[in-house]
Amino acid sequence: MASSGSAVGVGSNAIAFSLGTETDGSVINPAMRNSLVGFKPTVGLTSRAGVIPESEHQDSVGTFGRTVRDAVYAFDAIWGIDPRDEYSLAQEGHTPEGGYTQFLTTKESLKGAVFGIPWKSFWVYADDAQKRVLNSLICSLKHAGAKIVNNTEILDYETIVSPHGWDWDYGSFRGFPNESEYTVVKVDFYNNIKTYLSELENTNIRSLEDIVQYNYDNDGSEGGNPWPLGNPGFYSGQDGFLASLETKGIKDETYLQAVEFTGRSTRDGINHALSLGPKGTKLNGLLVPPDVGQSYQIAAQAGYPVVTLPVSVHESTGMPYGLAIMQTAYGEAELVKWASAIEDLQLTSGTPLKRSLPKWYGYLERNIPINNADMLTVASLELVA
Repeated sequence: MASSGSAVGVGSNAIAFSLGTETDGSVINPAMRNSLVGFKPTVGLTSRAGVIPESEHQDSVGTFGRTVRDAVYAFDAIWGIDPRDEYSLAQEGHTPEGGYTQFLTTKESLKGAVFGIPWKSFWVYADDAQKRVLNSLICSLKHAGAKIVNNTEILDYETIVSPHGWDWDYGSFRGFPNESEYTVVKVDFYNNIKTYLSELENTNIRSLEDIVQYNYDNDGSEGGNPWPLGNPGFYSGQDGFLASLETKGIKDETYLQAVEFTGRSTRDGINHALSLGPKGTKLNGLLVPPDVGQSYQIAAQAGYPVVTLPVSVHESTGMPYGLAIMQTAYGEAELVKWASAIEDLQLTSGTPLKRSLPKWYGYLERNIPINNADMLTVASLELVA
């Protein structure tokens, strides 16, 4: 379930915090684009019961806030075991007594911290402008006492990280659908949405087949057909639904192999990178550029937690971007500690590298689609002002 609306609500100051579900990027990306803190926990640490599903293997309910404290207080209220979500049972013995807000801290905690930079895995795909700014912030971490270890690469990144951008069917692109995240998601969605719909009492729609047919029957409002045959919310219509429908939810050998490969390879990959501290010590986190979608994609397949912090807006597009920290399963305490420490450094050191309002073309426009002529006038007035 996409979480853009959740992020916009917080970014517009309409609400203090919000929740969102991430399957692959739907907390981290909207948080980044709205200049927010996005906190995506380990799969199962927050219950998915009652949430519109996409994949039981990857769905995770996370939080948005304008500050780390806001996002963490919201997270601290929703994590825990829920018998309605069997994945939540795995957290027993892996969570701190007293919750996660106790790990909020200040920049002084950065002294002695050790962070890794998976340069070849992710950073090489960031554009130069972002790399310059993010490197400046990372230098500030070093001045605050943190140690930065470069080239802490994801194990087998050459195989599992797409070189051409975010691609959840990258396995199939390589010729191996049995190593594709999309193979898993298509089957999971067919089955998971059926279970979700079976619990609803206010609709006769009970299956993905029903949803697809409803969208065709109501093409004017629901956009069942792709452009130009219809007026869809997505240019390609409901092609994702149709791809899932083709699987009939059958958990065949290709699916089972894909579940095993995507989960194991990404977990091994992140855990390996985290083990590359000085003299074999464990890193406190991996620093990654979340605008490189492959970063949160690997964490999504692993079911591992990520937090993103706002840093700046792009010098040419005005689009916000941030710096993310990646951890292993149930590493949320580490994420809270280091995200809050970095944020405190951002807010108290006089650096401009902190939460900044978006400046992209027409971001305040109320009319959709945006009238370019009107927006040019508005932009000119803003420049004069």
